[in-house]
Amino acid sequence: MSKMQDADPQRILVIRLGALGDFVQSFGPFEAIRRAHPTARITLLTTRPFVELARLAPWFDEVVVDQRPRWTDLAGLRDLRRKLVGYDRVYDLQTSGRTARYFWLAGRPVWSGHVAVARLPHANPWRNIMHTRPRQRDQLRMAGVPLVDKPDLSWLTGAGPRLAQPYALLVPGAAPHRPEKRWPAGHYGALAACLFARGITPVVVGSAAEQPLAAQVQAHCPQALDLTGQTSLSELAGLAARAWGAVGNDTGPMHLAAEVGCRCIVLFSHASTPSRTAPLGYRPGQVEVFWVRDLAFLSVQRVAAALW
Repeated sequence: MSKMQDADPQRILVIRLGALGDFVQSFGPFEAIRRAHPTARITLLTTRPFVELARLAPWFDEVVVDQRPRWTDLAGLRDLRRKLVGYDRVYDLQTSGRTARYFWLAGRPVWSGHVAVARLPHANPWRNIMHTRPRQRDQLRMAGVPLVDKPDLSWLTGAGPRLAQPYALLVPGAAPHRPEKRWPAGHYGALAACLFARGITPVVVGSAAEQPLAAQVQAHCPQALDLTGQTSLSELAGLAARAWGAVGNDTGPMHLAAEVGCRCIVLFSHASTPSRTAPLGYRPGQVEVFWVRDLAFLSVQRVAAALW
């Protein structure tokens, strides 16, 4: 009897906390779990930034927020435990040191994850050096969940404003505490000018905190459209699905763009490992990765040449 037939779980918890790039690369596993358990009630435990997006998705019946309490916060841990108990099966797609503790906090339920004593362990000795997406697929395969080659994102790709075609997304931001992951904003400005000269409208996207980066782009290319701080994650996904292409740093919005099929050029520095974290896309040539030790030395001409 297969693992799937052995249990037939009806109450399922899926754990995926973030960051955005990791969350987006779980879309395929999310759909695989839903297809494998079509009649089950599936709850997602995630962090607040992803609640709105998760509630739009067709994969979950309920979305609950993990406040990530400190281990010394007894009241917070009691609240977290209430969110973890009572499930027939748990799929831990986060598989972090933190969520390993959740296995014990939940009372050791039937658990798919990296905890060695779990009922459905991801017992691949190479799991820690695998890329996020194949690692999750391998985890679910070991748990008896059939794979999904490409998730259906039709619920997502129609969102967001409709812009005159053609346009290209520029993503000059990244984690504020990781400046080494950013290609200089002035380089994005020069690239924007190249795009505009070829009849493609540059559109700068990102959080409201990244508006100064958009201003630097517009200083080089006043025709660039600044949408920083003006799109939700679902709206950003729709914009990317209709874009001519996207260029950006190793940051969540580029993963989202790749997931919805946008042609992407993603810029990596020494601070990231593309073999483990780069967006993959779903067709040959959809995603091109530039890896240089210091992004300051990556020329505008080299990136522009890859666009045509």
